[in-house]
Amino acid sequence: MINKVEICGVNTAKLPVLTNKEKNELLTRIKKGDKEAREIFTKGNLRLVLSVIQRFGGRGENADDLFQVGCVGLMKAIDNFDLSLNVQFSTYAVPMIIGEIRRYLRDNNPIRVSRSVRDLAYKALQVKEKYITEKQKEPTVEEIAKALGAEKEDIVMSLDAIQDPISLQEPVYNDGSDSIYVMDQVSDKKNTDETWAENLTIAEIMKKLNDREKMIIAKRFFNGRTQMEVAEEIGISQAQVSRLEKSAIDHIKKMYK
Repeated sequence: MINKVEICGVNTAKLPVLTNKEKNELLTRIKKGDKEAREIFTKGNLRLVLSVIQRFGGRGENADDLFQVGCVGLMKAIDNFDLSLNVQFSTYAVPMIIGEIRRYLRDNNPIRVSRSVRDLAYKALQVKEKYITEKQKEPTVEEIAKALGAEKEDIVMSLDAIQDPISLQEPVYNDGSDSIYVMDQVSDKKNTDETWAENLTIAEIMKKLNDREKMIIAKRFFNGRTQMEVAEEIGISQAQVSRLEKSAIDHIKKMYK
């Protein structure tokens, strides 16, 4: 989808390529309000948008939508670029385009995340992009947290919150014949062999209790009732419930041995 020749009605195979000299001249004209220069400069940087949206392939997003959102980021970069900065326009524009696309993906995420968490995540991503641009390496969580004056745990939580959810049916490995899916890598602590065996044992023991013992054990330990609640439900005193419960537990201990 993203590699197609035409996107949003634009023939990507025929997009112009500007030299650094041409870019600088056009940017100077743009800052003076030259609309023609702005249009030429924008078309000359659409390849930059295309290169950025390549990073977001495989998410199932419509390429045309990503391209349009990326163009919004490009426009913002053109409006805010400072000619006095000793950096190339692309160095400044790429984080702007990425940020716009990430904001779009975040806001259209089916899992709703609070505004404060999203804002913190967005600021963290901005710090990360700036750090990478300046130092050519990724910052640690501690460095991002220090730059924002936030707790490390809050940074991790906010970044995790804006990640796209994945399907349990999504393949993580394929050797040409059989695939391993995400669900195959997830452990189920509730349905292990040990739990299954324990449940069978408990079921067998419960069968050997008398009806009243069975009822009290079920209400107390499976339904979470207090002794007082059980007493009120079956019409006996709490002391009687306590004695019956103790008797049932002693019975179970003898059978379990």
